[in-house]
Amino acid sequence: MSQAVIVVSGVPRSGTSLVMQMLAAGGHPLLVDDARPADAHNPRGYFEYAPVKALARDASWVSRARGHAVKVIHVLVPHLPAGFDYRLILVRRDLRQVVASQDAMLAAGSGAPPGPEAARLAEIYASQLAELEAWLESREQFRVLRVDHGALLADPTGAATDIAAFVGGGLDPAAMALPVDRALQRQR
Repeated sequence: MSQAVIVVSGVPRSGTSLVMQMLAAGGHPLLVDDARPADAHNPRGYFEYAPVKALARDASWVSRARGHAVKVIHVLVPHLPAGFDYRLILVRRDLRQVVASQDAMLAAGSGAPPGPEAARLAEIYASQLAELEAWLESREQFRVLRVDHGALLADPTGAATDIAAFVGGGLDPAAMALPVDRALQRQR
């Protein structure tokens, strides 16, 4: 397998945890911890690595991510340090679904403070994603695979095949497709 750092990114509630599950099921090592346990909103887990949250201040952990997949929220991707080969899987989901999913989490008492109104939050995310895409255009150390959440749900095997090839092969696309469960998508 490649010694690239596989970065799975997107806005919150876009399907990044699902992509991490797929990579694990296919046999790719993950850089994760159990700091954020599974809950009703992500019953199979969040697949996060707590030091990522401090990436803007401390990127010392990135060398441990070589050959592994790690989730990095979209706004932190530009803080990944130079000197590494990155393969970024950018998960895109209809922003109305993203916002509805976040609203459902807040309504269920996730403990997160209330955010902007739904339409404004969708605008903010769209702007942030556009900024990230523009930033990526001039970054040769990043190869990017854009994965549409809806297309992934419609054709898990096709998405798994694309992801497996992108990360360098050696994964089992059939096994990668198994974690995909449309019943877990509550916001449509």
